[in-house]
This record gives sequence, C-alpha cells and structure tokens, in this order.
Amino acid sequence: MPRIVAHVDLDCFFAAVEVLDDPSLAGRPVIVGADPKGGKGRGVVAAASYEARKFGVHSALPISKAYRLCPQGVFLQGRGRRYGEVSEQVMEVLLGFTPAIEQISVDEAFLDLTGCQRLLGQPREIGLKIKRAVRERTKLVASVGIGPNKLVAKIASDLEKPDGLVVVAEDAVVGFLAPLGIRKLWGIGPKTEERLIKSFGIRTVGELARIPAQRLEREFGTMGAYLHQRANGVDDDPVGGEQEAKSTGREVTFDEDTEDLELIHQTLVHICDRVAAGLRDDGLKGRTVTLKLRYEDFETHTFRTTLPEATCSFRTILDLAEKLLSDNYQKRRKVRLVGAYVSNFGPAPSEGLRPAGGEALELGLFDAEERGRKREQQVDQAVDQLRRKFGKRSVRRAGEL
Repeated sequence: MPRIVAHVDLDCFFAAVEVLDDPSLAGRPVIVGADPKGGKGRGVVAAASYEARKFGVHSALPISKAYRLCPQGVFLQGRGRRYGEVSEQVMEVLLGFTPAIEQISVDEAFLDLTGCQRLLGQPREIGLKIKRAVRERTKLVASVGIGPNKLVAKIASDLEKPDGLVVVAEDAVVGFLAPLGIRKLWGIGPKTEERLIKSFGIRTVGELARIPAQRLEREFGTMGAYLHQRANGVDDDPVGGEQEAKSTGREVTFDEDTEDLELIHQTLVHICDRVAAGLRDDGLKGRTVTLKLRYEDFETHTFRTTLPEATCSFRTILDLAEKLLSDNYQKRRKVRLVGAYVSNFGPAPSEGLRPAGGEALELGLFDAEERGRKREQQVDQAVDQLRRKFGKRSVRRAGEL
C-alpha cells in the first residue's frame, strides 16, 4: 500500500492567534517578537502576518530591522502559553484523522494517512477535510501538503501559502521536485548551496538529482548520499506516534553584544541551572548537551557532545556546556545570544530514590566518583525543594552572581 503523508502548517501562527484574540488587528501588519523601542531593538521576529511580510518582514529578522522596514507595524510580545493552548486544540483535531501524528513544532505536524482512504476519501479530499476541521475548531487557516513521504509533504505545504493545499502523487514526485531551487531540500543551507553551485554549477533539485551519488560523496562525504536521495524524492523516515519532546533548553539574548567571558559564563550558569531543573521536573535525563552561540552579525553556531549515560545534573550539564564554549568560542567576536540544550533523552531519573523501606540507597565506600555524583544530586534535590517551597527565584547558583 503506497504511503500517504500529510504536513499541516498553521499560517503565520503566532500573528494569527493575536488577530483571533483581537479582531481589530485584522488587515494590519502584525509582528510578534521583542518590543523595538522598550527593548532597544534587541531580539528577533518570531512571526509576521502576511500584511507585514509585504514590507520584507519575516521570522528571525532582527527586530530593529523589522521596525525600520515597517514602523507602522503592530509589535506585540509573544504569549507562549496562549499559543500552546491553541496548538493543543489543533493537535486534538488532527488526532481525529489518525493516531499516527508527529508534532514537530507548536504550529506544524506530520500525519501518516496510509490506509485511511476508505474512511476519509482520496488525498485531496482528506486535505480539504483537515483544513475545514482546523478552521471550524480554531478559526485559523492551515496549509496542507500531501505526498508519499515527509520530505515531499513538507515542501508541498509551503508552496501555495496562505491557505494552500498541494497533493503530490507518488509517480509525480521527481517531476514535482525537479524545477525547485536546491534550498527547498532539507539540510541545504547557504553554504551547501554555494558549494553545489561552485562545484557542479547546479541550482535546481532536478540538476542535483542527475549527479551520480558517488560524485556527491566525493565532495560532501556521507552527506552526498543523503543529498542524492532527497533530490530524487527518497525519504523513508517514518511518522512517529505521539512524540516526547526531542530536546529541552534555554537561550538568552544579551542587552548589548558582549565579549565578556565572565558575563557569558554567568549566563550559562543560569541557563544550565534552569535546563537541569526542567529535566528533573519532567522526570527526564539526556545524553547530548548542545551549546548555541550567535555572534553580533547573527552568524549562529551549535556545538554538541554526548555522554555515555543520561543525566539531569546541573554540574554535569554546565561542565559540558563550558567545555564546548572554551573549545569553540571565536575570540574577539562579540556574542549576541547564548543557549544550552539537552536532548537524546534516556530513562527517568532514578538516583537518590528511596526504596520501599525508606532507607537511602547506599554507595560504595571507596567509590569517590559515585559519591561525587551523589553529592551533586543531593544539592540539586535541595535546590528543587527550596524552590518548590519558596519560589523559583529563592535560590540562585553562586556562579550566576
């Protein structure tokens, strides 16, 4: 049975929710993000309505530039909790079509609709039903792409926004992809695009598909095979069921770009403390720690390292993040943003739990490393208990001060 995968993407989601809650904003250029005046131009655009996009405003644009392009825009602070509420409503609607859903962000999800034709109709009919159901429940507009895999569905959903519906049959995939620019493929950013143009003189997916995989592998290594498959519409990645969070993290944008390593260190302490506490609150551990750095020119880098065992320890996460910083920070470049993330989740924390009899779990008498981990865990637990009793700001790590 041929696969049928849909990608549902809510158009200008944050801005659309703001208009939904305040109809007087309809037809006006709405820009969700930082305050360009009170925030002194710091931060970036989180979402922009189509009216704002006519002025060149788009997601991830520096808020100061958005204000220069569209000073008449309505600039609003984001409301994460409200967006989450509406997102949950949309996901409930999608679960009415199939339990095989993979939510990849607050405003988009994949659906595996394979075998649903008898119940729901042909792919185009299913797409129309999805769009209608989302609108009836939330009054929001969704664009839908349908194809034989996630790659094609994702690209299709983006082609006829807003309020789009594009269906690509399995035998039409190669022709559908061929005229598109190579940047439409996942994993091809500006630098990879530049190398493809320089090395092969290609600009479209069809041109990329005709290059033998071996030539691409000589140029790009293992990524060459990936590029060849994607250019030919091959994507076997399954649509997951209800997904656990893939990562958790925090980031901070500095009021002023800085090369003060002490300030960056203090900020990392704060971030890692909050990330570790969140992991413990959610009963999670992670093996991979990622550091994110954005420099003053908005050039952004991520660096990661993976542990043999999962952790939720503040000290472990901080040590790894600082090691990544010391190994990769480009001296004499000012930093605009720093962030830390934990992913690759493992089992829920078990250290320090007490058995049914109530006695604390014992440690080996001479196991210094284990005793050190135990002490770290006891500190984390004490911090958690104090914060639950007196509030999250009642205790701060010394390194933040």
